[in-house]
Amino acid sequence: MRDANTVFHLAIPARDLDEAFDFYVKKLGCKLARRYHDRITLDFFGDQVVCHLSDQFDEEPQMYPRHFGITFSEKSQFDNLYKLAKQREVTFFRDLSTRFEGLIEEHLTYFLQDPSNNLLEFKYYYDPRMMY
Repeated sequence: MRDANTVFHLAIPARDLDEAFDFYVKKLGCKLARRYHDRITLDFFGDQVVCHLSDQFDEEPQMYPRHFGITFSEKSQFDNLYKLAKQREVTFFRDLSTRFEGLIEEHLTYFLQDPSNNLLEFKYYYDPRMMY
């Protein structure tokens, strides 16, 4: 079972590390942990995302089957990131919407698109039992 000292790790392709840095650090507010000639390591909302320099990335991204992101337990955090992304003119793949309306798993969601076409989904469930 995961505890507070355990961090999830995800590696993703990045066509340009300066673009990745601008998107994740300057626009989303993630913390840069390390930078090497071929990758940057980020504190992505408490977990680790590593952007590896690569020429292999989706030319035409689709939400399914591959995306990643954060499910917020606090609506204010979800709302604050949405406002920040709008203010900083981050590319939205899909703007704010409601999924499964009227069902127990109803939630708010939006998708961002990074410069290497990685898709990031951010969610907030009204019922916290539905987070998993």
